[in-house]
Amino acid sequence: MDINQLVRKNVQKLTPYQSARRIGGQGDVWLNANEYPVAPHFELTQQTLNRYPEPQPQQVIRGYAQYAGVQPDQLLVSRGADEAIELLMRAFCEPEQDSILYCPPTYGMYQVSAKTLGIKTKIVPTTKDWQLDLNGIEQNLENVKLIYVCSPNNPTGNLINAQDIKTLLNMAQDRALVVIDEAYIEFSPQSSVVSWLTNYPHLVILRTLSKAFALAGLRCGFTIANKPVIDTLQKVIAPYPLATPVADIAAQALSKDGINTMKLNVQYLNDQKQKFADQLTQLSLVEKVYPSWSNYLCVKFQDDKDVFNNLWNQGIILRDQSKSMGQKNIIRISIGTQIECDAVITSLKTIE
Repeated sequence: MDINQLVRKNVQKLTPYQSARRIGGQGDVWLNANEYPVAPHFELTQQTLNRYPEPQPQQVIRGYAQYAGVQPDQLLVSRGADEAIELLMRAFCEPEQDSILYCPPTYGMYQVSAKTLGIKTKIVPTTKDWQLDLNGIEQNLENVKLIYVCSPNNPTGNLINAQDIKTLLNMAQDRALVVIDEAYIEFSPQSSVVSWLTNYPHLVILRTLSKAFALAGLRCGFTIANKPVIDTLQKVIAPYPLATPVADIAAQALSKDGINTMKLNVQYLNDQKQKFADQLTQLSLVEKVYPSWSNYLCVKFQDDKDVFNNLWNQGIILRDQSKSMGQKNIIRISIGTQIECDAVITSLKTIE
């Protein structure tokens, strides 16, 4: 029996998202997944694994609401922000009728989730400086229910102009939800749009504990929106999205001490990022280091050096972004420890 005959046609054609772990690699320096380079330490305090967890763990909700400056009823916790991306589509988009709109180069799961669910996609590439093409978006809003904007953007690292986001919100009023993916916002907290929720009922914000909180392995994300949106998402989310150990650790991470630790992590990575960027710009094979408000750098290298494969073969695993960004030899490098960053610089000097 050919099982593929039973697979939905859109899934048969689907190319899965190429996550860092799916791509693989062998090495000692892993700077390809925008993770915090040092593992935090937590001990479980909840021992009730014989019981189902709370559908929306209240300690986690209250902790994140206080941290984000919103009300608990404006929050939904999910299995990473990836689940939230898909929940919005399941709740608001009719398959084969409605569309989502996104602006590459940006996070690839917006497209993959839509195609998995049979939802149409509209693509409006960003401008040359990686800002929103507002005219292009306005011309493509028919049947669009969700507009995804990542800021700081992955993989480019830049912030989306705040005034452009406001223009987009006004443009989409009574037509679509505008979803601002703030997975990296802790590296530029003054740029968050959470305070705009009062004025924009169709604004949705996505957050995660994976980056600045150093908990990528926990898979814990948040949707921040006004109550009608949250109530709608509650209808389609799984009954128990967070396992008890996940909720336990998330609550600890959102304590006063946990948040202070996160802020120290951010300060360390921002300092490390600046030092690393300065070292990269001194290398002749580096054409450009792009400004970044995240925990990674996008770097353009000389065409003839094959930097990505050279470092890959040396056990330094980075993220090739040439295809997604439409330019050759652009590599995204997560900010690692001092030792890891030094290893990258040393290897690049050998290529020079």
